Amino acid sequence: MRKRRGQVIDGLVLVNKPVDWSSNQVLQRVKRVVDAQKAGHTGTLDPFATGLLICCLGKGTKIAGQMLDADKQYIATLKFGQETDSGDLTGEVVVDLGVDFCAPTQAQLSAVLQQFVGTIEQVPPMTSALKHKGKPLYEYARKGIEIERAPREVVIHKLQLLEFDSQYAKVLVDCSKGTYVRTLAQDIGRALGCRAHLVALERTRIGDFSIEDAWTLPALESLDAPTDAVLSLDQLPPSCRLPGAGSVGCGSR
Repeated sequence: MRKRRGQVIDGLVLVNKPVDWSSNQVLQRVKRVVDAQKAGHTGTLDPFATGLLICCLGKGTKIAGQMLDADKQYIATLKFGQETDSGDLTGEVVVDLGVDFCAPTQAQLSAVLQQFVGTIEQVPPMTSALKHKGKPLYEYARKGIEIERAPREVVIHKLQLLEFDSQYAKVLVDCSKGTYVRTLAQDIGRALGCRAHLVALERTRIGDFSIEDAWTLPALESLDAPTDAVLSLDQLPPSCRLPGAGSVGCGSR
C-alpha cells in the first residue's frame, strides 16, 4: 500500500490570505509548509479579497462546519458612481454615472448604512457558487444566462463607517453567515442613488478567531518549525469544540 505523504497533524492555522491568491492555493501552501496529511479551509475568499482564512488540519477539519456557520467580520471598501455585474472590481461595469456623478455626503451614507442593520433580504449574485439544477450560478453567468433567485434573509449586526472621501468609503461589516458583502455594497449604492461596488474586501474575524492572530505566508514559511503555528485542538476557544464535546457553536451569536 502506498504510504500517505505528510504528518498526522490535528489543529488549525490562521492565515492572512494575500490578494490574488485563491483560498485553495493558500490552503495547499500551508499544508505543504507544515507537512500535513489532511487539510481543509472554512470559507472561501475571492482572489481579490484578503484576510482571515482558517486552515484546518487533520481532526481540525471536523469543526469546519461550525466555522462556516459562525458570524463574520469584514472591512469593505466601496467605490461610488459605478456598479458592476459581479458587485466587485472583477466584474464588467453595467452602470457608470461618470466623473460628475452626485456623490453622497457622509451624513447621507451614515443614514443609509443604518437602514441595513438588522435582518435584511439579499438576492444572491449570479457570480456566487449557489447551485441551480446541480450547477453553480457562476457557470450560468459565464454563459450570459440569468437565473431567477429567491431572496435570502441574513443579519447585519453592525455597519460602521471607518473612512469616507465622497468617492470611496471604508466600512466595517459584522454579519451572519451567508451574507454577500458585494451584494450589500450594490444595495447601499442603489439606496444612495449613486451606485457602488467593492474595490477591496478584508475578512477580519470568523467567530472567535481574529486576523490579529493570523500568519502571513512569508512569516509562516520563515519559521524554523512551521508546526509551531498550529493551534492544537485543546487551544481552541471554549465556544469551539469538536462535535459531541458539548459545543454550542463556534462564535455564533
